[in-house]
Amino acid sequence: MREADAIRSIKGIGEKTEKLFAKLGIRSVGDLLRYYPRDYEEYAQPVSLAELKPGKKAAVAGRIAGKVGVRSTGRLTVVTAALKEEGQSLSLTWYNMPFLRNTIASGSCYIFRGMVTEKKGRLTMEHPEVFTPEKYGEMLHTLNPIYGLTKGLTNKLVVKTMHQALEEKEIVQEYLPEDFRSHYHLAEYNFAISEIHFPRDKMNMLLGRRRLVFDEFLFFILAVRMMKEKTQDAVSHFNIKPVWETENVIENLPYPLTNAQRRVWGEIERDMTGHSLMSRLVQGDVGSGKTIVAVLALISVALNGYQGAMMAPTEVLARQHYDSITRLLEEYGIKIKVELLTGSMSAKEKRRAYDRIECGYARIIIGTHALIQDRVYYDCLALVVTDEQHRFGVKQREAFARKGGMPHVLVMSATPIPRTLAIILYGDLDISVIDELPANRLPIKNCVVDTSYRNTAYTFMKKQVREGRQCYVICPMVEESEQLEVENVLDYAAMLQEEMGEGIVVSCLHGRMRQAEKDDIMERFGRCEIQILVSTTVIEVGIDVPNATVMMIENAERFGLAQLHQLRGRVGRGKHQSYCIFMSSSKAKETRERLNILNESNDGFKIASEDLRLRGPGDLFGIRQSGMMDFKLGDVFQDAKVLKMANEAADLLLNAENDWLKNLPKHEGTSSVII
Repeated sequence: MREADAIRSIKGIGEKTEKLFAKLGIRSVGDLLRYYPRDYEEYAQPVSLAELKPGKKAAVAGRIAGKVGVRSTGRLTVVTAALKEEGQSLSLTWYNMPFLRNTIASGSCYIFRGMVTEKKGRLTMEHPEVFTPEKYGEMLHTLNPIYGLTKGLTNKLVVKTMHQALEEKEIVQEYLPEDFRSHYHLAEYNFAISEIHFPRDKMNMLLGRRRLVFDEFLFFILAVRMMKEKTQDAVSHFNIKPVWETENVIENLPYPLTNAQRRVWGEIERDMTGHSLMSRLVQGDVGSGKTIVAVLALISVALNGYQGAMMAPTEVLARQHYDSITRLLEEYGIKIKVELLTGSMSAKEKRRAYDRIECGYARIIIGTHALIQDRVYYDCLALVVTDEQHRFGVKQREAFARKGGMPHVLVMSATPIPRTLAIILYGDLDISVIDELPANRLPIKNCVVDTSYRNTAYTFMKKQVREGRQCYVICPMVEESEQLEVENVLDYAAMLQEEMGEGIVVSCLHGRMRQAEKDDIMERFGRCEIQILVSTTVIEVGIDVPNATVMMIENAERFGLAQLHQLRGRVGRGKHQSYCIFMSSSKAKETRERLNILNESNDGFKIASEDLRLRGPGDLFGIRQSGMMDFKLGDVFQDAKVLKMANEAADLLLNAENDWLKNLPKHEGTSSVII
C-alpha cells in the first residue's frame, strides 16, 4: 500500500464509506494517515472521591453504597447509584440503561469514569463508563484516539481503518537524513505517524507529535523562502503616482489617523510608487485601524487607472467591506465603481460581475476566494489586499498573474504574535506595525466570572439594551453534543429569548446557515432590529457594529487567548463604554490564571507574550489559537521553540550542497497553500 493509493484500497472500505471519508477531505491513504486525532481518551490512575473536581473527566474507584435504584418516568428509565468514602460522596446516574441493575451490585467495587459535575452542591457523574478493577487495569495509561467525524462515520470505524492502513510498515519513505534527525532529536517519520494515532504512552505520542509539527513548520518555512525568491526581485510594471484624493480622505475623516497609521500608509504608498512589487504585511491589534489604510491603497490604484481587489475571509465581512467602502467613496465624491463577488451570488449576478471586472468598469473588487476562480478575468489588476486567513501564496499570485499581471500584495493581520515569530512566518513580506489605538477609543472593561454570575450578566445586558445598546453572546458550538458539556447556539438563543422576555429580540448566527440568512441577520443587527446576537465564532473577524457594547463569551476556557482577544474586539468600536464578560465553567487554577491575562490587559501583543510564557510543550491539548495558519497539529504559540528550530533547519538545508530538497515528499498540507 502506498500513500497515493485511494482509500478504497483499504479492506472494508466500500463506495458508501469512501464518500463519508471524502466529506472529511480523506481520499487517499496519505490523507488518512495525516488525519490526526483531535483528542485522546486517557485512562489515567483512578483518584479518590476527595480529589474529584467539577468540570473534569476522571476515573474513580469505589464500592456501591446502598441499593441500585431504578425508576421510570414516561419513556425514560433512570438508574442511580452512589459511592461513599470518608465523608465524601458521588452520585451516579444513567438514562435508559435498565440492564445496569443486573451489572452493578451493591457492596461491589468498580471503577467509574466520566465527567464530574456539581448539582445542588453534590458531585455527580452522568453516564459514566463502568469497569471491573481488572479490566480497567488493562487499559490504564493508554491513550485512545478521538477523531473529528461526519454524520454516518463513527470513531470506531475510523480507528479500524487507521489500524489497517498502519499494519503495513513504512508506507512513507523517511526523507530526513539520519544525522539531521539526530541533531534535532526528531523521531523517524513512520514511528511518528504510528504514535500520533495509537501511542503506546504519552511520552511516545509527544515524540511523534513533535516530529510531525516540525515537518509542518519546515515545509511552510521552505515554501515561504521559495516564494520570497520568486517575488523579492519582481519588477513593478504599474505606473502609480500619489493622488490628492487620499490626502483629502485622511484630512476629512471624522477621526484623525494615528501617527502609526500615517507611518504605515507612507510605507505602502512608497512601495506602490516604487520600481519593485510590494509584498507587505500590516500587523496591528484589534481596532487599530488597519482597514482604512488598506482602503487608501485601493483608492490610490483605482485613481491611477488600475484595479484593486480585497479578499475577505467570510461573505458577511466581504459584504460589510463593500457597503462601507461604497459609502466612503460617495461621501467624498470619489467616482470609483466598487464590485462585490462572492460564492453565494446567483449565476446571473456573477456573470454581470465578471463582465464588469473584465472590461475594467469595476475598479475596486471586494469578495471571498471567488476572486481567484477560473472564470474571473481582470482588466488591469495592480493590488490585492488579503488577510492572514487567506495566506496569499505563489498559487494565488500565479492565478492573478494569468488574469492580467503580477499585482502588489498587502496582507492584513490582527493576530498579535511576537515579532520574532512574525519574521519567521511572514519571511517573504516586509512588515509594518500599527502599534497605536485611535485616541477616541474607550478601553473595554473586562471581567472573568464563573457560571454563578450568569443571571447578574443577563440583568446587566437588559440594562444596556434599555439604554439603546446591543450585545453579543458567543457559544462554542451550534448544537448540543453528547461528548461536550458546553453551551450551544441554538438552545442558548431559545433560552435567552425566554429569559429576556418581550421587547428584546434575540437571534442567532452560525456557520451552517445559508449565506442569505447570515446577511439578513447581520443587516438586522446592524439596524438594531436585533438587540442580542447569539453566535459562534463566525463573527470573530472584522464585524463592525459600533452600537454593540457587551460581549459575553460562554465557556471562555475553550478558546485560545488570541481568539478571545479577537472576539472582544467586536465591541468598543463606538463612542459608548463597552464591556467583555468571560464566562468560564472551569474552576481550574490554570484556567483562571490564563483568562486573567485578558482581564488585566486589552493589549493584544502583551496578551500573546503572556500566553507564550504560560503555555509549554506539555500543554498538548491546550486550546488552539484561531486565525493565523491552519496547521493540522502545530500551534505557533505552544510550539514556538519547534518553529524556531524548523527555521534554523531550513537555513541549513537550503545552504547544504546536496539534492535533499528535490526528494521532499509532496504532502497535501499547510505548505500546499503556498507552493
